[in-house]
Amino acid sequence: MKTIRELESLFNPKGVVVIGASTHPGKFGFVALHNILSAEFRGPVYATNPQKPKILGIQTHEKILDIPVGKADFAMICISPDKIIDVLPELAQIGIKTAFVVSGGFSETGAKGQALERQLIAKADECGILVAGPNGQGIVSTPANLCSQIVSPYPPRGNVSIASQSGNILSAIMNLSRVSNVGIARAISIGNQGHISLADYLDYFSQDSETAVAIIYVEGIPDGRKFYESLRTTASKKPVIVIRGGSTESGALAAASHTGSLASDHSIFAAMVKQAGAILVEGVQNAFELAATFSVQPLPNGKNVVVMTTAGGWGVLTADAIANTSLTLVPLPDDLKDSIDSLLPPRWSKNNPVDLAGGETRDTIPDLLSLLLEHECVDSLIFLGLGIQGNVARSYFESPYANEGTDRMAKFHATQEERYAMSIITAINKYGKPVLASSELSIADPSNLGPKTLRDHGVLCYRSPLIAVQCLSHITNFAAIRNS
Repeated sequence: MKTIRELESLFNPKGVVVIGASTHPGKFGFVALHNILSAEFRGPVYATNPQKPKILGIQTHEKILDIPVGKADFAMICISPDKIIDVLPELAQIGIKTAFVVSGGFSETGAKGQALERQLIAKADECGILVAGPNGQGIVSTPANLCSQIVSPYPPRGNVSIASQSGNILSAIMNLSRVSNVGIARAISIGNQGHISLADYLDYFSQDSETAVAIIYVEGIPDGRKFYESLRTTASKKPVIVIRGGSTESGALAAASHTGSLASDHSIFAAMVKQAGAILVEGVQNAFELAATFSVQPLPNGKNVVVMTTAGGWGVLTADAIANTSLTLVPLPDDLKDSIDSLLPPRWSKNNPVDLAGGETRDTIPDLLSLLLEHECVDSLIFLGLGIQGNVARSYFESPYANEGTDRMAKFHATQEERYAMSIITAINKYGKPVLASSELSIADPSNLGPKTLRDHGVLCYRSPLIAVQCLSHITNFAAIRNS
């Protein structure tokens, strides 16, 4: 078991060395150096290349031992697998404590690669260097301004951390982070887990103050008992969301060729995750949306949810979805109904979902949000209809019949959408209760000021109320277990 201190220079290095830097923009050694510099890593950055070219303003060194001793403690290794073992002693001499090995050609390739990986780990142990990977795409650590990877993207800073046995799945989660503006703290492609296991990364996340919620993608587990104990410990402190690859026979065969992992029986794995207190989900987007919910929303004190909607049909579907969870669509008490009567016309639904029935005026939605969340019977709220006025504004702005009157109304509608979104953000912070807004316009028209304002403030606008219900159900169950 690796200690938190041992992994610190991986996620928070004082300086970085790129081994095998290249002048060719298509080579890993160029991309890695470019990404480190582009993310504005705050420490010194060194690079090696036998020809000693200047790359991206960095004067490379011919030999590792030409690099000043003690200035860097992390190495990004981008050379062929047969050369890596020989460079480890020199890296140790200049003070490298951790390294990420990008290269493939190890245990995922069969017996010869497995033998080479064992030699790599043995030499790393001898030199006192922790090796991440091999056969991975790199590491991102936004608190350290570190983007040491051979692909894109670099996500915004946040409190979601990821350890993934697939580089592409890691990138997919970071792409969702960028488009939603829900930020990432740590993200690592764990590759073959030759030296540092998924369990070790979980242990780090459990103690990391920058991490509020973790996502892990798992294909195979070298040590089931160790993994379970680390998963249970971490899940007792913060939410852990698990995506599992290789749950079918075909998927298991694909996993074996991908990272040399053999997936265990899915039913056993699912039971183990549940017993550990983690959350097993299907699909990358579901995992990210749940992580985003944990990242931004407060945990509810109970299961009573109220649905507030300006779109009647969505309210009906949301009520159906809630009925299939442990959430309760709370009946409205008489005093709350009376208060709502003072804000809405007589035709409102008189029930939960609270359907405004087109009766909203300029201040109705912000006022009603506060009214509902102030009541002791309400633990959480789902808001449907964000973006509708903004959609009208867009049609006016784009209209061939636009005139001064339509322009004025379009600006009013757009301003209202911004107000509605800000009232949601304010309500989350003021009342300490989850408020989940859903609108397909978050996808259909990202420029709509309702969803856009949420996004600008790092709050997820759900693509469907059914997804919002699923996420709310998960965080409510997590809160109940934690408080039990």
